[in-house]
Amino acid sequence: MLPPLRPIPIKERLSVLYIERGQLDVLDGAFVVVDANGVRTHIPVGGVACLMLEPGARVSHAAVALAARVGTLLVWIGEAGVRLYSAGQPGGARSDRLLYQAKLALDPDLRLKVVRRMYALRFGEPPPQRRSVEQLRGIEGARVREMYKRIAQKFGVTWRARNYDPTAWDASDLPNRCLSSATACLYGVTEAAVLAAGYAPAVGFIHTGKPLSFVYDVADVYKFETVVPVAFQVAAKKPVNPEREVRLRCRDIFRQTRLLERIIPGIEDMLAAGEIAPPTAPVDAIGPAIPNPQALGDAGHRG
Repeated sequence: MLPPLRPIPIKERLSVLYIERGQLDVLDGAFVVVDANGVRTHIPVGGVACLMLEPGARVSHAAVALAARVGTLLVWIGEAGVRLYSAGQPGGARSDRLLYQAKLALDPDLRLKVVRRMYALRFGEPPPQRRSVEQLRGIEGARVREMYKRIAQKFGVTWRARNYDPTAWDASDLPNRCLSSATACLYGVTEAAVLAAGYAPAVGFIHTGKPLSFVYDVADVYKFETVVPVAFQVAAKKPVNPEREVRLRCRDIFRQTRLLERIIPGIEDMLAAGEIAPPTAPVDAIGPAIPNPQALGDAGHRG
């Protein structure tokens, strides 16, 4: 008899893989990409946090179902790394974390506490007292612009401003294209972790009104220690294919900084600043798709 399935925690997975010009399918019980010549490339889907699907990739129903069951996020992106659409459900099988997140976001006092904690983690010091969320956004914008300028100077990159148009990719300068590719990698990995932990990507605290507001909130905490220096390093070298170089280096920096091990505990730390207890799961809650006798530490994970 085969041993029982044991899902791999998000923190122990490979962060991201890119797939283009192939059919993503399940053949003989394995997750594979089949190219135009019929060559199969096996993918350990249960060991990957996020699959980025580039133009030319096609996905079968069986592949999407398997990805959702084992907790791998599928993200459709453009040729330059611009996010188009995402599907699959690596988390969200429980509502208690969603209710906890919503309660914190809807109460102005609790929300401000969470925002202040996010800023403290991001900048390494507590923000000024007696400031509203809107005022903190203004302070953040000024500091972020200065940080971009300093990092660009460090790597000898000419920097004007953060300015890009997803509909006219080639119109942006090289540093902005590298930054867009780098942040796309970070957002994909962060979204996979947010869903795995059982939270809603759209319910944000600093960012609001967007499908990935909470993803942006969480990713910004780690952005300047991971992907921003990588983007400027690549821009300084002016490679032939900067987007590909950025992706490879982002994957390396995610591993070096152990980012996937830190995101979910980091989310818990940010939300704990609200100083309210998370609600307990209802007694009639549906169990995980893959039963696991020992907890993985990924609270909302289907496994």
